[in-house]
Amino acid sequence: MRKTWQVLAAALLVWLLNQTAWATVSVKLEVVATGLTAPVMAVSPPDDSGRLFVVEQSGTVRVIKNGKLLGTPFLSIHSKMVVLRKTFDERGLLALAFHPDYQRNGKFYVFYSARVRKDAPKSTRLLLSHTQHISEMRVSSSNPDKADPGYEHVLMQIDWPKFNHNGGQLAFGPDGHLYIALGDGGGANDYGFGHHATLGNGQNLSSLHGSILRIDVNRGDPYGIPADNPFVGSKQARAEIYAYGFRNPWRMSFDMGGRHELFVGDVQQNSYEEVDLVVKGGNYGWRVREADHCFDHTNPNRHPETCASAGMIDPILSYNHCAKYPGNCKGVSVIGGYVYRGSHAPWQGKYFFGDWSKGFRPPAGQLFIASLQGDQWVMADLRVTNMDFRAYVLGFGQDDQGEVYVCTSTTIGPESGQGTLYKIVR
Repeated sequence: MRKTWQVLAAALLVWLLNQTAWATVSVKLEVVATGLTAPVMAVSPPDDSGRLFVVEQSGTVRVIKNGKLLGTPFLSIHSKMVVLRKTFDERGLLALAFHPDYQRNGKFYVFYSARVRKDAPKSTRLLLSHTQHISEMRVSSSNPDKADPGYEHVLMQIDWPKFNHNGGQLAFGPDGHLYIALGDGGGANDYGFGHHATLGNGQNLSSLHGSILRIDVNRGDPYGIPADNPFVGSKQARAEIYAYGFRNPWRMSFDMGGRHELFVGDVQQNSYEEVDLVVKGGNYGWRVREADHCFDHTNPNRHPETCASAGMIDPILSYNHCAKYPGNCKGVSVIGGYVYRGSHAPWQGKYFFGDWSKGFRPPAGQLFIASLQGDQWVMADLRVTNMDFRAYVLGFGQDDQGEVYVCTSTTIGPESGQGTLYKIVR
């Protein structure tokens, strides 16, 4: 019996040491581009050009070609956008996705915050913040580093009650369909003007808000609905919805390897943050739950012991929010990232992500890595060893080789010009 306990104790010690070792992972950051204006994502086109396109929230897309940031933007849509607040704003140009057949058809898609549409209902028009546009655009026929300035095909216009909780990510899935991340419409508690009074937008399947959408851009006018979308044929649900129950799915990505799973960093409210592994038809809980805890929209700092959460899917990762747990927290706004598929073998299949900051000032962005251990995802802090990393983390990027990038800024505003794109290296 004594020997058995000794063996168990030794095994426990090894496990604890492994957990401790995994608690912090050392990385370096390599500067790729500076002087950017609120960079929120970076993506490579599927054309074997080796270029990297950086989306700036202020309304431009910049090109990094042969390791250099080109002076002339690929795309500039300032004139199409709502006027952004200079101090802090969640609106803007939020995402870019290249068509899987971009090399042949030159099509790409953007998500941006436009002025309230002129044909919005008169009863609500003056109360709305902006109208989200999901638009198809195309590259110039004469210059691969420039978009065609005269072409825009608007696929969707979605009125937005408040300036925040836009979601905003676009991504093509392995099925060739376009996935669109939409927040709950903004404000707090998923309640008030523009929100369903009894369900909140997160649980209201008749609204597109608070959902991941899935559409077919290759057919239909202005788009088609995939026949196997989970709510096709339902009179109570929008057929575009792929999954629901989200508060603010700011960044999402498909794993370019493995099983091509869809990861979403869903920004929560006062107490917790979460990362979800999204499946078709899944309900991820908001506003019934905040992360994996029950939520009361009338008293958001209180978490009831029980709630009507049957069938709701738990996040794969969650952590404490610094507003409620200032001494034991990781941040205030999760920033979804990418599964690493680059050249460094030990990082293969691990998920890089982060948090915007531990507070509004000074900048204190956090970087994390998560690994699937058995049937559970376990996260660890990333420790940057080659610099004193002090910045807001706005987003992540991934190139066609599977390497991962971090989009940062040292100021809060969307028009600062103090942004830097880093590559995560050994």
